Amino acid sequence: MSNFSEMLLARGVLLADGATGTNYQDRGIEPGVAPEEWVLDRPEEVIDLHRRFADAGSDIVLTCTFGASAVRLQDGPLAGRARELNLRGAELARRAVGEDGVLVAGSIGPTGQLVAPLGPLGRDECSSAFAEQARALADGGVDLLVLETFFALDEALWAAEAALSATDVPLVVSFSFDQGTRTMMGLSPADVVAGMDSLPLAALGANCGRSLDDTAEIVGAFAQSGMKAPLWIKPNAGVPQIVGDAVVYPEGPEPFAARLAEFAHAGARILGGCCGSTPEHLAALGQALSGVPR
Repeated sequence: MSNFSEMLLARGVLLADGATGTNYQDRGIEPGVAPEEWVLDRPEEVIDLHRRFADAGSDIVLTCTFGASAVRLQDGPLAGRARELNLRGAELARRAVGEDGVLVAGSIGPTGQLVAPLGPLGRDECSSAFAEQARALADGGVDLLVLETFFALDEALWAAEAALSATDVPLVVSFSFDQGTRTMMGLSPADVVAGMDSLPLAALGANCGRSLDDTAEIVGAFAQSGMKAPLWIKPNAGVPQIVGDAVVYPEGPEPFAARLAEFAHAGARILGGCCGSTPEHLAALGQALSGVPR
């Protein structure tokens, strides 16, 4: 296994991977099937996508475990199998990229529930589920953990504290600013930095969200915040559009890459893609970053 901080220091900017769910949709995953089901049922597809991102130049690939917490799984066909899923997800990613050169990041998403009193989620249940998931991913051999697409500060703090108490694996926290430049719960980048940056994080930032114009504002706000952690940015390939029966993300590889190269010059240290981004997007991004030390 490699060290995230050492690699970031040596290269200046790191290239993460792209989307999981939208790429699986292109590969024929059925509507209503959680991507995590393919970890058990279609492992060859999981391995192939990881490998394609590594071949495209990604320094980091994220495991297919975004929704693999006990809380998120409890009402579905994979209930009770959180540890198994996370171990297997880490194993498949490592098999795809090998032991050296490409980092494996354990993906952990929010529970999908609102925190009390707005919803049913309590701290003890939440912390227990995130600690279990973080521990399983660490036992599976990941190089870092990524809490991604969070929108509520309480849940993100509980998840981060649980992960930090359960493992010594470097931790990244990433929020989704799906209301433009604020999260669903109204958080701004400055709010995120104020709430999270005192933790010993390997990186902090944003993923998913809305347009690349919005992401540019978010990058600027993070860069001006005085944050201590390196800036992690993985936006969607534009705002999705309905074309016939298909959902289409409008930003092609070259325009997407050109905008993200601007984010690197504005201070982002880890760049990748979220919904709609393919290995071709990441290959183009690698080319666009050729003038940035890495």
